[in-house]
Amino acid sequence: MELGNISQPVYGPGPEAPGSSTPGLVGMVHGFLRLVQPNALPVELGPSGMPALCCLLLFLSQLLLYEVGFLVCVAIGLVFIILVPLVGCCFCCCRC
Repeated sequence: MELGNISQPVYGPGPEAPGSSTPGLVGMVHGFLRLVQPNALPVELGPSGMPALCCLLLFLSQLLLYEVGFLVCVAIGLVFIILVPLVGCCFCCCRC
């Protein structure tokens, strides 16, 4: 095993992503994720002169704004989880 020059290493290209057998599906997933979460994660807590509670509240509001797309998807999913069986039960039991 050759170590080469340790003080001045030579880096090659990084690993490549494996090819996908379903590029259409991968494109759809990435499109959905870009639609739901277009912004970068907020990592700043705020100016250093602010009190800790204000920084925390500011960070939490930025984090909720960052996650609003996923929160909407979860809310729609919960509505469907509750609504679909209820409507199915009404159609099966009532048959009006």
